[in-house]
Amino acid sequence: MKLHDLKPNRGAKHRRKRLGNGESSGLGKTCGRGHKGQKSRSGGGVRPGFEGGQMPLHRRLPKRGFNNVQFQDKIAIVNVGQLNEKFEDDATVDEKALRAAGLVSGRCDAIKILGQGDLQRKLKIVVDAVSASALAKVEKAGGSADTGA
Repeated sequence: MKLHDLKPNRGAKHRRKRLGNGESSGLGKTCGRGHKGQKSRSGGGVRPGFEGGQMPLHRRLPKRGFNNVQFQDKIAIVNVGQLNEKFEDDATVDEKALRAAGLVSGRCDAIKILGQGDLQRKLKIVVDAVSASALAKVEKAGGSADTGA
């Protein structure tokens, strides 16, 4: 087989429908759109889901259930690897320091330290929550973590 032998599959290619090319083409004058009406006009037609003025399906169906997502707490996540990059030895890491370092921004209800990355600095951490792996890394580096609980 050579490159000049390659052809698309049978039925894969179609002729483009050439509209408005005379009466004998079968698609002249109204170009297959019929006479007058909303669908014959340029840009005409109805939006998806429109049922001709009948109450649409998405409004006919009952709305059920309840979602607590609007009431859940937003927890800001910071990894120990990020703390290692942004803070010096014997630094106190609290919400104010994390915001100043650019690790926490926007509204949050709590801050949690997670254990991804390495920590070589001795830090005093005062946040809302610390994971077990992060606590182990902080204590191994000689620091301390206080959750206030």
